[in-house]
Amino acid sequence: MARSTARPVVKLRSTAGTGVTYVTRKNRRNDPDRLVLRKYDPVAGEHVPFREER
Repeated sequence: MARSTARPVVKLRSTAGTGVTYVTRKNRRNDPDRLVLRKYDPVAGEHVPFREER
C-alpha cells in the first residue's frame, strides 16, 4: 500500500544552530505552514524550537 501525499516526511532542524535534526510526518491538511515543535536538543542540553526544513 502506497503512502499518501497528505502526510509527507519532514525534517525538523534545531533553531539553536547546533545542526541537530529530527524526522517526522505531518498532516498537510491540518498544518499547511511550516511545522515548529519544541523538542530536546542534546548538543544544547535543553528544549528548543525545531523548525521544518524544505
